[in-house]
Amino acid sequence: MESKDETVFGKDETSHCRRDFFKKSAMLSGIALSGFSSKLFAEPLSLQYPDEHVEILDESFSKYRLFNASVERLATGMRWAEGPVWSGDGRYLLVSDIANNCIMRWDEITNQFNVYRHQSNYSNGLCRDLEGRLIVCEGSTTETEGRRVTRTEHNGTIKVLADNFQGKRFNSPNDVVVKRDASIWFTDPPFQAGSMYEGHIVQTELPDAVYRIDGKTGELTQVINNLAGPNGLCFSPDESVLYVVECLSQPRKVWAYDVMPDGTLGRRKAIIADIPHAAFDGIKCDQDGNLWCGWGSDGSKGQHPDEPQWCHGL
Repeated sequence: MESKDETVFGKDETSHCRRDFFKKSAMLSGIALSGFSSKLFAEPLSLQYPDEHVEILDESFSKYRLFNASVERLATGMRWAEGPVWSGDGRYLLVSDIANNCIMRWDEITNQFNVYRHQSNYSNGLCRDLEGRLIVCEGSTTETEGRRVTRTEHNGTIKVLADNFQGKRFNSPNDVVVKRDASIWFTDPPFQAGSMYEGHIVQTELPDAVYRIDGKTGELTQVINNLAGPNGLCFSPDESVLYVVECLSQPRKVWAYDVMPDGTLGRRKAIIADIPHAAFDGIKCDQDGNLWCGWGSDGSKGQHPDEPQWCHGL
């Protein structure tokens, strides 16, 4: 369902971003304030090569390790970071800071970390479509408006792609991926609907589900409605398989669905289901078909003492 509502960044937002830019530029021109530089400059977690934070558990993954590259902390100061998306052509990273209700931008060329969008409607998952436009899962707009999926046009206009299914408002759109046929697939769990920290507390109207927006017609279909808290999702390299994290099952599972030519889903199987201490969130699939999973843990296994306990978005 495509809504006709559109908004354009106004003068207030533009001037605010300019103020942020000049303020940070002034700070950089003088002596850095205590703690400020950690928000602006990439910080290697190790000064040794190879980086001891990267541990190879299976030798088949050795080729993915760059011996002279380090794990780097790009920025700090966010309350709840989710949904990173990399812009290779622009050489910048966008990431949602849900609790601060904004999207942040890290620039690889300048190493600066600034607000990209104020009042992002508690955005969560981000991705880009085939034309490079930003697709955003807005997890919580207001107490009365529907939670929604939007697209930012090249001229800055924000277009609502979907904000309801059959007249009922979404719960809290969470993660999103674009297929090569231009269709947009997103998950809609209840997570942000029950939190004032990540949005607004609202009464949900729909079951937890996964949806598909047709790339040509814009038609919205519900493709999965029997998972407890669907979260991260991604496609296999040939897009014949859709992977979806079931976040509220015990233990959490990663499901693999056969994708049919008409956009419907066929058989499914749980490819990860027996790791009790795992807490999967965002997932991505590389060109070789490997799944890379945002991994939370209770600290009992696979947890490095100097690393965060929870890695959410990927």
